[in-house]
Amino acid sequence: MTIQTEKGMLSYLNSTVKAIPPSGIRKFFDLASASKDIISLGVGEPDFVTPWNVRQAAVEGIETGRTSYTGNAGLPELREEIAIYLHREFELHYEPMKEVIVTIGGSEAIDLALRALIEHGDEILIPEPCYISYSPLTRLHGGVPVGIETFASDQFKLRADALEKAITPKSKVLILCYPSNPTGGIMTREEMLPIAQLVEKHDLIVISDEIYAELTYGMKHTSFASLPGMKDRTILVSGFSKAFAMTGWRMGYACGHPDLIAAMLKIHQYTVMCAPIMGQLASIEALRHGMEEKDKMRESYNQRRRLVVTGFRQIGLECHEPHGAFYAFPSIQSTGLTSEQFAYRLLQEGKVAAVPGHVFGLGGEGFLRCSYATSVSKLNEAIERIGNLIIMLSDEKK
Repeated sequence: MTIQTEKGMLSYLNSTVKAIPPSGIRKFFDLASASKDIISLGVGEPDFVTPWNVRQAAVEGIETGRTSYTGNAGLPELREEIAIYLHREFELHYEPMKEVIVTIGGSEAIDLALRALIEHGDEILIPEPCYISYSPLTRLHGGVPVGIETFASDQFKLRADALEKAITPKSKVLILCYPSNPTGGIMTREEMLPIAQLVEKHDLIVISDEIYAELTYGMKHTSFASLPGMKDRTILVSGFSKAFAMTGWRMGYACGHPDLIAAMLKIHQYTVMCAPIMGQLASIEALRHGMEEKDKMRESYNQRRRLVVTGFRQIGLECHEPHGAFYAFPSIQSTGLTSEQFAYRLLQEGKVAAVPGHVFGLGGEGFLRCSYATSVSKLNEAIERIGNLIIMLSDEKK
């Protein structure tokens, strides 16, 4: 039976929720899914299947009856493995039982961190272009997102002078995401140090989204939490989706000061209880015996990265070299179209799905996010199709 109201059903909705637009990434992914012969460079998901030994760990857990709840913060052995891994790879020291929480993907960890920190009206500093969830989540929890534009000419790095200009007495949290989605940009230890000084000077908390930490090319990732004085000020967010090809498992984690993790745990308890035990068992196996497969996947991404950047430049698109993640962010400004116009024409006429840069915030207009986490043959074909569209657009101008 349909409910009839004078005001209409939308009038019952929270005004903030109504004001938030749907995901720009999913919008183009859905369009691509509805069409045939589309090559999708849109969704940030590995094209590898989760390694067999990781899948087998979950199967064995099911077969032996490990199907119960776990403790709210996650299995102790998984939290211990996370701490061991972070110490080995990034020289971080976390107490597993007090400073680590297992979450439903890195996305829940970001949500928990923001909910635990934001008071109404707090300003959340967000370097952009960036992952599309940060600003909407900030608004949902009563905060005010403050975008800080970064630039292709600077490889989309956050600079201290730009950060300082954005800081006000209401500033409370800085969100960092390096390696970057969507740009593939990274920041070195030396480049992060001036940021850390400002964080301390202005008494900020940092949410450092390091989900792509294992996917760097030519240099090792530096965790913001490893900088002097930054461990207690940083909530490190990561997970298993990207490096271990475990997107559908929805396994993530957060590490930080015991008081911050305890606050996040309270929210986690009342919302999702705990992460699924089967995913936790698989994650333990990934950390214990998945590094070789992870390295093979990274090398494959690196080969495709070089192919894509070279290909874009050959067809006339400027493209900074991404040193992390699995995205290229070429400029389409030379075509005279907006990002959305170009993406729509590429989808309709070129049969290639990519995400228009403007959905990622300041500095994204004029760019296109292209995931190279797909086969070499599809990447070559996609570049050819994009090149054909550019020739067509050039002819239209004549």
